[in-house]
Amino acid sequence: MSELQSAKYGVTVTLESRQDGQKNVIKAAGEAFSKGEQLFIRYEETEQGPQGEAVSVRTMIKITGRELKLIRHGSIESEQSFETGRRLPGFYRSQYAQFNLSTDTRKLDIMRNGRSLEVSWEYDLYVYGELSGQFAISLYIQEEPQS
Repeated sequence: MSELQSAKYGVTVTLESRQDGQKNVIKAAGEAFSKGEQLFIRYEETEQGPQGEAVSVRTMIKITGRELKLIRHGSIESEQSFETGRRLPGFYRSQYAQFNLSTDTRKLDIMRNGRSLEVSWEYDLYVYGELSGQFAISLYIQEEPQS
């Protein structure tokens, strides 16, 4: 293992999403590791599928400098990128829908404290070039205590 790559360590992931006065909170166990200047956080979440069934989605968050990328795999495949002042392309795919999207990030703050991390960002989501919603997200990564 190179000096630029850290060993994986357990984390607790808390993701708060706010849109139109509605708040959604996801809390999951995950793992984090870094490669050079990039930090990766992986976790798995269970969502409700279209018929009410539980479906699994694996999420990878990649933080590089002042950019954050959110990549999801499983019953939902999506990719969104965020960088302050930029409108960046992405996509969303499930067995029921597929579309290109873009995110126009108004604010992105990344605060690292050792192996803990707090990220907050606000963005406009565009689907087919039309404004679809405005979001405010807070992400908290807390290192799990060693047992």
